[in-house]
This record gives sequence, C-alpha cells and structure tokens, in this order.
Amino acid sequence: MTAGAQRDSQAAKGDRAGRAAAPHVLVTLDAIGGVWRYAMDLAEGLTRAGYRFTFAGLGPRPSPQQQREAEALGRLHWLDAPLDWTAEAEAELDVIPDLLQQLVAQSDVDLVHLNLPSQACALELDVPVLVVSHSCVVTWFAAVRQSPVPADWQWQYRRNRSGFDVASAVLAPSRSHAEMLRASYGAIGNLDVVYNGSRPGLASAPKDNVVFAAGRWWDEGKNGAVLDRAARHTAWPVIMAGSVRGPNGQYFAIEGAEAPGELAHGEVLHRMSRAAVVASPSIYEPFGLAPLEAAQAGAALVLSDIPTYRELWEGAALFAPADDDHAFAAALNSLAEDPALRDDLAARARRRAQDFTLERQATAMQAVYDRLLRPATALSA
Repeated sequence: MTAGAQRDSQAAKGDRAGRAAAPHVLVTLDAIGGVWRYAMDLAEGLTRAGYRFTFAGLGPRPSPQQQREAEALGRLHWLDAPLDWTAEAEAELDVIPDLLQQLVAQSDVDLVHLNLPSQACALELDVPVLVVSHSCVVTWFAAVRQSPVPADWQWQYRRNRSGFDVASAVLAPSRSHAEMLRASYGAIGNLDVVYNGSRPGLASAPKDNVVFAAGRWWDEGKNGAVLDRAARHTAWPVIMAGSVRGPNGQYFAIEGAEAPGELAHGEVLHRMSRAAVVASPSIYEPFGLAPLEAAQAGAALVLSDIPTYRELWEGAALFAPADDDHAFAAALNSLAEDPALRDDLAARARRRAQDFTLERQATAMQAVYDRLLRPATALSA
C-alpha cells in the first residue's frame, strides 16, 4: 500500500470512528446563485453543533475564494454535471445519480441534502435524502409566465416530481413557495417549511436619499422592467445593482435607473446600509434574501405585492402591484416625502428581520437532520 493510500485508509477509518459523534452530511450546491451562500451559512452553523460536511458542486466551477471558503468547512468535490436549469437537454443530467451514489459510498455519508429536487431523480441510497426546493423552472413559469413549462421542458417537471417522491423529506423556504409547489406538482409527502436566514448586516449608517435594489436583472422573475420604468418618475435616484446578462444569453437593458453593474456581496451590503429605501419588484421569490438584508441594515422596504412578500413582511413594508410601475413610483415617493413613515417602516422591518436569523435557520435544520437520522441511529443500535 502506498503512503497516499495509507493516509486515505486512515482518514476513512477516522471518519467511521467519528460517525456516531459527528454525523456526516453531503450537501449539493452551485457557485452561481444564492444556494452557495445558503450552504456555507448552514454548514458553518451546524459544524458548531457537531456535524461534518462534504460539498458536491454542480455547474460552473467556483472561484478560488469560494473554494477556500468551502474547504474551510468541509470537503469539496466538483462533479462534471450541469444544473437542471442550465441544461440544454435532459440527457445531460443522467450522470448525476451515479456520481452522487459513488460519492456517498466513498465518503461514508449519513445524510444527503440536495438543493435541487431533480438531483434526487433515480437516486438509490440507503441513507436519508433531504430535498430542499429553493426554486425551480416549473414554479418559475407558473409565477412569471402564468403557464406550464413548455413542452420541450416537461422533463423538468418529471425529474422534480420523481425527486420529491424519492426524498425522505422535502423543505421549502416559505409557506407561499410550499403552496406553489403543491399547486404545480400535486401532493408532496413530508413537505415542510424552514425559513431562510441571513447574518446581521452592517450597522445602520447615515442614510442617503436614494432607492437601492439588487438582483439578477436578466431574470424575468426579478421584474426589473417595472422598477426601471418607475425610476423615471421618482423623486430620488433609483440604483439597480446586479448582473444584466444571464448564463443562457439573457439580457436586460437598464435605462431609467442608475446601473453600477454586478457588485461584490460586501459592496451590495454597504450600499444597502446607506440607502434610505430598498425596493424589490420581483414576481417570483420563494423567499427573497435582498429585503431581509436591507431590513437588517435599517432600510425601509417597497416590495411587489406577491404572496411570499406578504407572508414575510406584512405590516413592515409598503407593497405595490408587481405589474404597475406608476404604483411603484408612488410608493417610493411616499417614503421620500414622509420621513416619519420611512423611519417607522424601517424600524418595523428591522424588528421583523429578527425572525429570520441564521441561528434560527440552523436550529430548525438541525431538528430536520436529527429527525431523519434517528431511524438510522435506531437501526444501527
């Protein structure tokens, strides 16, 4: 046996010896969107609670900074497979079950946490499988286009439906998204809700008389066109930070608002901390981290009137119809013209944000993990 093989064997034995005290969780992620931040924050919180993590990445490879962050919390393996929403054909996803099954076997995993339902399709494992639906193409079409997915994308429905059926438990980040999943897919067994969380933002700074918004504006679901048109009628400048070109050639031109482009997350948080008002015109938001981060930073919120935002921010924000740029402009101007209302809503939003902390998210997820692991623990005893 080579020295390297000996080290690998010893590491595997050490993993097995520590298994009972430190359950080992395999988490899938990607380097493009919010799932990366979700996975890192969750692993950081649950590592302190005694869990160990292996990360399985799919899609475009992570940046060196992302790779270092993940490797500080666990092992990182990047799989040669796409994300379902970037795949051009269903057959591209057929490699995923074998890749995950091999990684689970090699890593002596106790629990698999998949962050796309389609990743559970055709998966055969003897450990519990948790599926978290952060978003999906099917519910996106239902919300944004008010239609089923096109015929040539029906495989998205089939693979997700199969993934829900394989899962030991399914989670959504809000009751509204859970209801949308049921409306789109029918009954889903073991479906529950764990709200997302976010780390405390920058201390509230002196506010500038601006409206700030952040999003992937190439995504129709972010509804940037309404806010861009509203910006032509607002008393304060509107700043729309974020990418305007998508991975599949999507493009959105910002014309009425200021467009600083895609900013590092730290810079987005800094600008939020200085903005008196933060807006989100989204049509489709299973949760929506931007309003939460803005609320933590002491901004007043103007949000599209969609079920998710009503569920999370009722009584702590102003709402405008998602298709009405004049209503958005009126709501933004009402806050610009009324400092007392603006301060009151900012304080209400900041208090509401305390319901959505990373600590609460980690505690809720630990309860889910423990519930799924308990039968396995009982069998091993």
